[in-house]
Amino acid sequence: MAKNVKTNVMRLLDGAKIPYRDHCYVDSGVISGTDVARVLNQPVDRVFKTLVTEGASKEHYVFVVPVEKELDLKKAAKVVGEKSIAMIKSKELLPLTGYIHGGCSPIGMKKFFRTTVDVSARAQETIFVSAGKIGYQVELAPADLERMIRLSYADITD
Repeated sequence: MAKNVKTNVMRLLDGAKIPYRDHCYVDSGVISGTDVARVLNQPVDRVFKTLVTEGASKEHYVFVVPVEKELDLKKAAKVVGEKSIAMIKSKELLPLTGYIHGGCSPIGMKKFFRTTVDVSARAQETIFVSAGKIGYQVELAPADLERMIRLSYADITD
């Protein structure tokens, strides 16, 4: 970890007394989630990406899925009770969540959005999610993520 770097996500976890390990991959040339897993020397099924969507109702939803998987939009829509959902545009991410593309975390968004984590996370002792800044990840138990934010689990990948 870069010396003395503490992201807002880490501060929130500290404040809630939730255990985590921080990981840094700044200046590693990483551009994809699978690259993050490789640089951190972790299996791709333990590293998760945070995706923000908008339903037909104009409500927003957050989905957390393994980096090597794709969100199944039909499954995701069914889980949240929407007729359809679509990914939001990258330029909408910062004003909506407070995070930029590549640094979006399910923890600490400007506003809480209904969050669904792929059911595969339950099989992992710990998972990695963005620490809210490009180049930083936090590793925590799925149960601890559940203590931090309200979430549900579902099969949401194709």
